[in-house]
Amino acid sequence: MENSFLSEFKDRGYYYQCTSENKLTEILNKQKIRGYIGFDCTAESLHVGSLMQIMCLRLLQKHGHIPIVLLGGGTTRIGDPSGKDKTRTILSEEKIDSNINNIEKIFRKLLDTGDPKTKPIFVNNYKWLKQLNYISFLRDVGKHFTINKMLSFDSVKLRLDRQQSLSYMEFNYMILQAYDFLELNKNENCELQIGGSDQWGNIVNGVELIKRYSNKHVFGLTTPLITLASGTKMGKTETGAIWLDKKLLSPYEYWQFWRNTDDRDVIKFLKMFTDLELNEIDKIKSYEINKLKIVLANEATKMLHGKDEAKKSEDTAKKTFVENSTGEGLPSVKLDKSIINKNIIDLILITKLESSKSEIRRLIKGKGIKINNKVIIDEKKIINENLFNENGFLKLSLGKKKHIKVIIS
Repeated sequence: MENSFLSEFKDRGYYYQCTSENKLTEILNKQKIRGYIGFDCTAESLHVGSLMQIMCLRLLQKHGHIPIVLLGGGTTRIGDPSGKDKTRTILSEEKIDSNINNIEKIFRKLLDTGDPKTKPIFVNNYKWLKQLNYISFLRDVGKHFTINKMLSFDSVKLRLDRQQSLSYMEFNYMILQAYDFLELNKNENCELQIGGSDQWGNIVNGVELIKRYSNKHVFGLTTPLITLASGTKMGKTETGAIWLDKKLLSPYEYWQFWRNTDDRDVIKFLKMFTDLELNEIDKIKSYEINKLKIVLANEATKMLHGKDEAKKSEDTAKKTFVENSTGEGLPSVKLDKSIINKNIIDLILITKLESSKSEIRRLIKGKGIKINNKVIIDEKKIINENLFNENGFLKLSLGKKKHIKVIIS
């Protein structure tokens, strides 16, 4: 008998592996469970690369289960070697605590905190990791792990095969992640861990540790690693990460990220990254592709920043691209007055819209750079005060997709 949560989990493209799918199906059909995903807090915000995991927690809630958000105050101090080429920079305790507070605010926007039956549980693994006694930990937990098996995991093998250093501190990460699952099982009755496919070895370790420690049966479920149809990594663009905190990335820029989705990814992303029901997506999938991209951008932005910001972003885009507006509502860059009398190339470099002088020159030759909707044909064009309108800004455009306001502060 199928389970509604697992069925939708698969239909939306989230499913990759499961430790004991038949048993998990049986339990999910009998009772509501608690499932967790861990997030290390290396920055003050998560980015779009973490969004699939968040969508999995939203889906748990939708089907009546309780999501547990594990914020890695302890493991952030160490670093997960999975998919990494080098040791993580160690942050101060104050910075980690600040990051945790900021990231929890994002989760409170994306998860339903109003229903007491499915209200998310927030935990910080520093609570138990800071109290560990090294000798006791080795005796009680370390004895369940063999070096032979630990060396077989991809997170370790890949680093060693490339002859890149792997610190003993990082090597211990998989044991600590397994211990997290054990603690959550004991204290929060957590029976499921979800993570990316690169976490499979760590998740299996936790499942096996709990089995050996208490003879309880728990489960692991993984999602595929998402890359764009273009082959680039999800969440990364030419201009940097697509942050989920509007202090780091404006709602309009977030909307534009989804609006610029590759044609080949649109239907897949409507399933993965919106709350639209699957039958609704089936009804609209024959729409013209640009109309579908606007639906995707609106739904994704509404989920994170609210309906008003989604509508405002769509209106701004319409004015910018269709009506050739002068830039109201666009993301802005504030520069000091020293920009006056610099040339167009210097302006673009300072705004970070492009980092290559040769690429800027190529764009100018191809008539791909505009100021206030007027094409710039001279690479020595000087920025003067007359270019700024009565509201104190000019509109700078690179190609069809990059538009910002430049404000003199």
